[in-house]
Amino acid sequence: MTRLKINHSITSSSSSDGRLSLPESIMAVRVVRRSLDARKKKILKEGPKYTYVLDIDVTHQVAQNLRLKHQPGRNENVSLDNHEVDHGKSSPSLSSEKDNGVSLSSTVAGVVACDVDDDDHVIRLEKKNPTVIIVGAGPAGLFCALTLAQSQKCRPIVIERGQPVESRGKDIGTLMHRKIISKESNFAFGEGGAGTWSDGKLTTRIGRNSDNVRKVLKTFVDFGAPEKILVDGSPHLGTDNLVRLLRNMRTELRRLGGEVYFGAKMTKVNTDGEKVCGVDVEYSESLERGATQSAAKKVGTTETLYGDAVVLATGHSARDVYEELYKSGFQLEPKGFAVGFRVEHPQKVINKIQYGDTWGRNAFTGKKVTDDVNEAFFAPPDEGNVHQGLLPVSSYRLATDKAFDGNICRGAYSFCMCPGGQIVPASTQPDEVCVNGMSFSRRDSLWANAALVVTVNPDDPILEEYRKKYGVLAGIEFQREMERRAAVMGGGNFTVPVQRLTDFVNELPSTSAPPSSYRLGVKPTACHEIYPKPLTNALKDAVLNQFEKQMPGFLCEDALLHGVETRTSSPLRVSRDPETLQAIGKIGLYPSGEGAGFAGGIVSAAVDGLIVGDAVLNDLFGCDSDVNSKTPSSKRENVGFSY
Repeated sequence: MTRLKINHSITSSSSSDGRLSLPESIMAVRVVRRSLDARKKKILKEGPKYTYVLDIDVTHQVAQNLRLKHQPGRNENVSLDNHEVDHGKSSPSLSSEKDNGVSLSSTVAGVVACDVDDDDHVIRLEKKNPTVIIVGAGPAGLFCALTLAQSQKCRPIVIERGQPVESRGKDIGTLMHRKIISKESNFAFGEGGAGTWSDGKLTTRIGRNSDNVRKVLKTFVDFGAPEKILVDGSPHLGTDNLVRLLRNMRTELRRLGGEVYFGAKMTKVNTDGEKVCGVDVEYSESLERGATQSAAKKVGTTETLYGDAVVLATGHSARDVYEELYKSGFQLEPKGFAVGFRVEHPQKVINKIQYGDTWGRNAFTGKKVTDDVNEAFFAPPDEGNVHQGLLPVSSYRLATDKAFDGNICRGAYSFCMCPGGQIVPASTQPDEVCVNGMSFSRRDSLWANAALVVTVNPDDPILEEYRKKYGVLAGIEFQREMERRAAVMGGGNFTVPVQRLTDFVNELPSTSAPPSSYRLGVKPTACHEIYPKPLTNALKDAVLNQFEKQMPGFLCEDALLHGVETRTSSPLRVSRDPETLQAIGKIGLYPSGEGAGFAGGIVSAAVDGLIVGDAVLNDLFGCDSDVNSKTPSSKRENVGFSY
């Protein structure tokens, strides 16, 4: 298998049915990635183009003629019997079998400490198998649990403070329609984590073609995600697909002998000297459709769960967890984060900026109201400029490291861009206002939104007063205060303060606002007064001198800032050893994922869960799993990112 630049002449021949045929020297062609390039939008003959990365199977003789040499990730040998890639050494297959749409991973050879119930195909683990407690059912926690369950060497117990996706949706509906928030089941807490009610973006900065990233994407497909995520340049699932996928993952975890409990809030990590031995759990009502009695605990009770290891995979909004760890003497360290606003434009405006007048009218969602509004926004095409090609609604990504705050330059960038989406409340307390963006899989709303944020460094001068008072928790308290300021400015009851982007850069309070997708109410006001002056200055400079140049038309009267976007990532991390991935100073505690400060998004959090799962198996049994990572434990690295 090799990646080659294909000469058009080799694909020019056609079969009798009109399809392109391959020359005998090429055995097969597979699409690895498809991306849309709209940089030549003003040239009709060029216009937006799909670019492809292909895997091409050639015979060994052709490879020799082309003098191709083994290059991992580029030129690799493939077994003709099973199409497995030979990475230059013997390695287990990453593939899994499917049965009725649920991934059935093979049991690790030589493990006999389990039985399979022939009636319901549920694997019964023996009690002597080590127990691993996983706190949090977000991407890191779920993929760690799958790694452990598939090994059949230990029994994972997943505890999640929020509700399963089906009940979580009802709690979110109550918030959206009645403005009543459940502190434990909302846009931030619940099965799947904060990313469930977001766009489900699967883009990542850690290497799209790495083994573990491909494993994560293939696992999503096994559990119900559309196969196009394996090839799309900017894949996304959408909230509607995530709901079905998460239910399938939960079912498979239990089939493999794992346990999953909802309404189960960890209140303390228990230690015996330096060894972590379990957690205290407080149970609230669990509303899981079709759950057996064994899948729920008595409401209002507390329990100490004992385990051979604990994986801490809570999300970045679990501030009470950080505070408990800090009080209990666990080693925490500050890390960079970013704060700002969520900006919203009409999707038709972004289509015009990105695709141009000629092609923007052809952005298509399949929803008549949205498509009619978009088409009416553009002038009728001139004769000769008519074409039939349909395009997805456009997105964007903006970034600069030259956002001047009046003293120094900061980083500023767009984050979590949601085309055809809506802005939603990400608050977890009634006296705080924090927003996020989400899209369904069709991305067919009238709006496009994205976070516009500025970086805050661990030693940032704007955090000085918070460091003096709160120490390592300074970043959390800063976020909390900004959210409370936004709540006061909005007038309470989850009403969001908004400001036209044109008013923001001129530091003028807005007295009116264009329509917004945020359904709980908006109040035009002076959002430029929320953050410390250096952050406001930096964001203004980025918009005026960088982003408007990158996307002419971005700064317009219809662009509306919503306050505030503060939870782009955790402002601190639980210190962990880069070799063992255990918390520094504690044995048997494995911080993982975005909340622990080691990931930034669905895919990187899931990959971190895979790697931590392997680390747990290595420490308990002296080996990694046969299913996931090929990375030796001595060469493990954090998969997340720092600002």
